[in-house]
Amino acid sequence: MRKIISFMHISLDGFVAGPNGEMDWIKVDEEIFNHVGKRISEGDTALYGRVTYQMMENYWPTAGDKPTATRHDIEHAKWYSKVHKVVLSKTLKDAGLTNTKIISDNLSNSINEIKQSSSQSSVNIDGGKDILLFGSPTATHSLIQLNLIDGYWLFVNPIILGRGIPLFANIKDKVKLKLLTTQQFACGVTELNYTVDR
Repeated sequence: MRKIISFMHISLDGFVAGPNGEMDWIKVDEEIFNHVGKRISEGDTALYGRVTYQMMENYWPTAGDKPTATRHDIEHAKWYSKVHKVVLSKTLKDAGLTNTKIISDNLSNSINEIKQSSSQSSVNIDGGKDILLFGSPTATHSLIQLNLIDGYWLFVNPIILGRGIPLFANIKDKVKLKLLTTQQFACGVTELNYTVDR
């Protein structure tokens, strides 16, 4: 079965955005882009909440065509155009959306169908298939409550925000994790790669 991995930048005190959704505190550089790009490029399915998906749609389809586009912009724009996108939303309709599936109800059944679908790429450490959940704290909270997230790929930024949107909210039961890998980046960010220990 394929696994859903939550990919998130996070503050040391557990927030993924400031109180008004601010993300200007997140550190990214060429070293992180290259590291993340290797894993993302193997993926064929990306999962988003509505807000994150609309941010992506407003930027990535044309990002690689701009005269100021970086190598990362060009590579990620190519990947974004090819990847199968799944969006959790009660308001979006998938009419006219390319390579995009909208899930608006029966979340648990719909996600489990995707997890059981075959994939030719994105082999993870355990030999299964990764579906990357990008950002999307509201969608992440819904999936955590349904016990549908299989791992956390976290980039801990060296900052304490004090308040904001937490990654983990309304957790009813303990979730045991197993640390798979860590990496320290020159900019001070630390990668923590966990699998849920079921």
